Amino acid sequence: MTGMDGMLRRRGGVLERLLHDGEEPVLVRVAQPAADRVLFGARAATRAAAAHGIARMRFALGVDEDLGAFQRAFARDPMIGRSLRRRPWLRVGRRPDPFEALAWAICEQLIEYERAAAIERRVVSALGRRWMCWDGSEGGLRDLPAVTVLAGTAPARLQSFDLAAGRALTLVRAAREVARGRVDLLSSDHERGWRRLRAIPGIGPWTVEMLALRGQGRHDQLPAGDLGLLKLAGRLLSGGDPKAVADEQQVRELFAPYGEWAGLAAAHTMAL
Repeated sequence: MTGMDGMLRRRGGVLERLLHDGEEPVLVRVAQPAADRVLFGARAATRAAAAHGIARMRFALGVDEDLGAFQRAFARDPMIGRSLRRRPWLRVGRRPDPFEALAWAICEQLIEYERAAAIERRVVSALGRRWMCWDGSEGGLRDLPAVTVLAGTAPARLQSFDLAAGRALTLVRAAREVARGRVDLLSSDHERGWRRLRAIPGIGPWTVEMLALRGQGRHDQLPAGDLGLLKLAGRLLSGGDPKAVADEQQVRELFAPYGEWAGLAAAHTMAL
């Protein structure tokens, strides 16, 4: 959840994150004073905005999820049972805003994460929204650029941050679809939005599955094209060959027994 994009800050055991409710900034703080206790606080101009910020961070951290059915079903599973018994608290790392999950999935296509995170930091630094303290000074926290800002950004500007030309154009086109209301990422009809996004050149199954899993809370969605999963599945299916790489279909078949929990099962497998 801390990531490398520079938007989440940790101070003395307290997580701080700048979010937005529309155009209204919200500073959210999260602390865990005890193993069974998580405290959320928010600072905003209105109660509604503060509540929105807390709700989005609760979603990102998965604190309200009931994983009892998953744990009962797979506690003795030969592939993930050991991780599940050792780490029953493990959650899929989510983004508080589904557009953030979509934008960063586009940035992370086909490149190593460290390079993608450096691109994301440049995008946030140049175009992101900043937290201004009540005395007018800058608080150091930044949020993703507004959808409308990315929708109006020239692809060449994004290329200057080291984003490939094709992905820069894809990001702008996706932002325009969301900004113009043609894709509602918060709608409960996820599949309709996914179909619209898949019509954009450069958005394939992996990007949509990353949005679904990390931005919309869909545990049934598995980003099977993820390089980490391809390598992991190859190693498991080959009996331990560290150089083996599976294909997407093999990854899907490997996690098919987990059904509606496939994405979470993959997270446990990666944690082994």
